[in-house]
Amino acid sequence: MIHHLQGRLVEKYPTHVVIDCNGVGYFVNISLHTFALLPDEEQIHLYTHLQVREDAHILYGFKEKSEREIFRLLISVSGVGTSTARTMLSSMTPEQIRNAIAVSDVLAIQAVKGIGAKTAQRVILDLKDKILKIYEFDEVSEKSDNTNREEALSALEVLGFVRKQAERAVDKVLTQDSSVSVEEIIKAALKNL
Repeated sequence: MIHHLQGRLVEKYPTHVVIDCNGVGYFVNISLHTFALLPDEEQIHLYTHLQVREDAHILYGFKEKSEREIFRLLISVSGVGTSTARTMLSSMTPEQIRNAIAVSDVLAIQAVKGIGAKTAQRVILDLKDKILKIYEFDEVSEKSDNTNREEALSALEVLGFVRKQAERAVDKVLTQDSSVSVEEIIKAALKNL
């Protein structure tokens, strides 16, 4: 398994790059997310995933380890191949995918070209527990930094809603737009409860 590549960037396109590592040129498929993060420097470093098939060995590259982790989780789902996972990572950031799965936002995943309702539901069903387990500490730190979120949750609890229910509704609102005010969060969350 090839863990990562570090070398000279020879070609850079939105769908792939060619990296020269000591005289060997590696053709590496990338997402638009990685393309946007790639510096215009000559020396680059990519984390990789090698797909071995009967007819080909295909290399996928990622600027961030977290993107590679999400990619590997996505391809573990029945019916989601490498091209679908790459399309998802080109349409949404790894954080958006992670959050959509965590809050069971089927519509956000279904908005990706080529993903229907059944596939979106399967992705959430198969990965939600894994996502919550793997990123539990990240979510806690992100959520504790968000005072608007906490204020909205407190207000909903005062209104008599169960904390878990309120969290799901508030998180759904925040995944769509994280810059909303406390009042807007509460109004939008009430529609989802």
